[in-house]
Amino acid sequence: MAHVITTACIDCKDGACVPCCPVDCIYEGERTLYIHPDECIDCGICVSACPTQAIYEEHRLPPELTHYIAINREFFGAEVSGLGSPGGAEGRRIACDHPRIALEAPSAAAAR
Repeated sequence: MAHVITTACIDCKDGACVPCCPVDCIYEGERTLYIHPDECIDCGICVSACPTQAIYEEHRLPPELTHYIAINREFFGAEVSGLGSPGGAEGRRIACDHPRIALEAPSAAAAR
């Protein structure tokens, strides 16, 4: 079971969760962060570090956010970033987002 980053991270990307991840499975896209579902060890440290409460355990996602399970998984596939499972983000920023994220209207925080 992996953790999932959801809508509250779009255009925020506070990043407090990134350095606390013991397996470096949080990757940065253009507008949001993504947790690699096959690299996440389900420790939950990222949940407590996230100031926007954007991260959930997969099985605790509110029903209106369950589509983020597919978004986080598909981001790493050939159709989106092509990353596969590199075994760690290593601080790299990926110059794309999942198509559903790219279509999201800018958040109020980004407009400031």
